[in-house]
Amino acid sequence: MFLVNDMEPLFAGKVVLITGGTSGIGRATALAFAEHGASVVVAGRREHEGEESVRLIEQAGGKGLFVHTDVQFEKEIANLVAGAVKHFGRLDFAFNNAGIGGEGSAGINSTGEVFDRIMGINARSVFFSLKHEIPAILETGGGAIVNNASVLGLRPNPGSPIYSASKAAVISLTQSAALEFAAKGIRVNAVCAAIIETDMTKRLRSDDQSRDWLLQRHPVGRFGRPEEVAAAVLYLCSPESAFVTGVALPIAGGFGL
Repeated sequence: MFLVNDMEPLFAGKVVLITGGTSGIGRATALAFAEHGASVVVAGRREHEGEESVRLIEQAGGKGLFVHTDVQFEKEIANLVAGAVKHFGRLDFAFNNAGIGGEGSAGINSTGEVFDRIMGINARSVFFSLKHEIPAILETGGGAIVNNASVLGLRPNPGSPIYSASKAAVISLTQSAALEFAAKGIRVNAVCAAIIETDMTKRLRSDDQSRDWLLQRHPVGRFGRPEEVAAAVLYLCSPESAFVTGVALPIAGGFGL
């Protein structure tokens, strides 16, 4: 555990909000913050998994709160942030992690419904999360926000135009907010993962042909782990990254090089 002045955990007394914190990268990040002393607000649609995240947070030594939230709706995001502040008295950090996968085999032939759903959950939700998180963090005196983008937002794949565009939008939102609030004490960065071993990528990793093809695109020869993304998020919220803002950080094992 990282300590401050050899006495307190790094994030002791701090509060972090994590959307999509019921599994995968979100849950791994919630547990990592808890292990370093933070109180963690977990948001998601699955109540059972959310309560399990809270149990694991408390087991790791932190304080947890689950708030049922559908990030497709601004009102629910507003209620989430307000609830976090009401329960813990402050908000220092946020990890806007909630998102969904791509268009499958439809690609450019995807329907308007698919377009709206992917852009709504992956990009629109990040905008409205920033809208409501930033004032709360300013009230605390400043902090940091990390948005979960994707390596495909930096370098798109053929066959996934909507997903790639949604993650490119997340990167652009990140950089715009970073510019606007840098002088006010809020740093905004993004993590851009390649294939991480989560439920979202299980189908791709289970098919031998797609798995082999994807592994070839990762020069390190393996897929990433949720804990490796979590470590990057904690770094971007820590004092060690005090001079870092507006960055879209690849967590990708060399994917796209």
